[in-house]
Amino acid sequence: MRELLTKGLSRRSFIGVAGSAAAVAGLGLAGCGGGGGEGGTGSASATGGGTITAGSAYATQNYDPTSTSSALSLGTNWHVVEGLYGINYHDYSTFPELAAGDPTQVDDTTYEITLREGAAFSDGNPVTPEDVVESYTRCTAEGNIYIPMLTPFESIEKKDDTTLTVKTTIPNFSLIKERLAIIRVVPASSTVEEMTAMPIGSGPWMYDSIDDAAVELVPNPEYNGDHPAKDERLHYDVLTDATARITAQQEGTTLVMEMATADAIDQLQAAGCKVDTVQGFGTRFMMFNTKKAPWDNKAARQAVMYALNYDQMITNAFAGLATKPTCYLPNDPAFPNYHEAATIYEYDQDKAKELLDEAGATPGAIELCVTDNEQVVAMATQVKEDLDALGFDVTINEQTSANTYTYIDGGGDFDLLLAPGDPSCFGADPDLLMNWWYGDNVWMQSRARWSETDEWAELTEMMNTALAQSGDEQQETWNKCFDFIADQCVLYPVLQVQTATGYWDDPATAPNGTAISGFAGIGTTGMSFIDCSTATA
Repeated sequence: MRELLTKGLSRRSFIGVAGSAAAVAGLGLAGCGGGGGEGGTGSASATGGGTITAGSAYATQNYDPTSTSSALSLGTNWHVVEGLYGINYHDYSTFPELAAGDPTQVDDTTYEITLREGAAFSDGNPVTPEDVVESYTRCTAEGNIYIPMLTPFESIEKKDDTTLTVKTTIPNFSLIKERLAIIRVVPASSTVEEMTAMPIGSGPWMYDSIDDAAVELVPNPEYNGDHPAKDERLHYDVLTDATARITAQQEGTTLVMEMATADAIDQLQAAGCKVDTVQGFGTRFMMFNTKKAPWDNKAARQAVMYALNYDQMITNAFAGLATKPTCYLPNDPAFPNYHEAATIYEYDQDKAKELLDEAGATPGAIELCVTDNEQVVAMATQVKEDLDALGFDVTINEQTSANTYTYIDGGGDFDLLLAPGDPSCFGADPDLLMNWWYGDNVWMQSRARWSETDEWAELTEMMNTALAQSGDEQQETWNKCFDFIADQCVLYPVLQVQTATGYWDDPATAPNGTAISGFAGIGTTGMSFIDCSTATA
């Protein structure tokens, strides 16, 4: 879980993330659903009818689909609780879930959506417009962490027994399906206690049991959509310890394991286990306290970014499973809105010194705050070495994520923050990803302390302009935003991480003669088994 703070939210506000990598970078939802998976099955001759087993790197006690931020529950709910639309996290495309098709546009800000005929919850009750309206109401209730992502919606109301009317605050909103996918639909009669413990949904699977050690799913007999369950059970073992996950995968106790560690990849592959390593948006970022000199000067911030030995950090902290950013978005086919930024930071100490001189900054004692994420802690050692080489005297202040953000939000006189984050579990449209950190929220208000500047106002205006555009025009405006964010580097990726997922895809090499068909890893933490099945020789 991660702490999510919602201070001073406006219509354009996006909340901040104050959690560990296990909660922030690890919130991926999808795998092979919605036309995603490309995995093979080797010599398989029979599929389905068995038990899909998975090793989860995360734990939780909150499965409420209208509020959870847990890596585990977001992923398991993806199988159980449908939205009007779903997201295929291989390429971030959308596909209909409870919706019968695309929205029908009535006017500039009004859309109608028809529900899938015969859709029913696993308790046998039909899915109604009232259920969708109530789920939206819960997702946007005061204090809910989903509010900032749903601000483009003015209302969602029932039109008739099969149709919803959606009104937007943005004319001709081009991202309507992407944002509707955030709202997962549960029965209107569900209590918070019921949703937290074991929610009911209309997806291909339903919960059978949940405890601290395991999550068990069985097929939903009421499901009538396009992605029915093909196996008798879907079983997650909660294995937060990496060694335990690797051992279970090697022994064949699990068919799929998330978060395969870099040092285990060769070992797993040598045994015949397939490992997908996928570039994602997940970042380890540097944030500056812009209320404090010299970080109120763009040149001083840029100096820090040029001073960092990125290659050394990739080797030492990630064993190669990360890349140097060339944009706010990763350069990967899954992110079609990528644009090479006009400013790309490379390790260049001479340039860093020139920029410090330009800023009129004299290196001295500074405080580098870091969360207790293992990779971040390893990176911090390199950051200190690189900045000390410029003449700074860096003190590393390592605390838990919660304590780090409590200190900063409380007005701590820090200089830099190095931390992990990944909002792409909720989608990857550039507006969402930029607003997560650069919106009118806690990040810009009490953390980077940049929200009162003319530059922040300029960026906000550009983002607002892009949100009301579409096509090439929208992309051009987003490109300007990417260039501006890279140039200002108030909060900017130091590295963009890769996610490794291990799975047995060939029953001939799998320890127990059972593999998984149709599975493929994604760039965020998480596993999806929609349209997947067990496979035996």
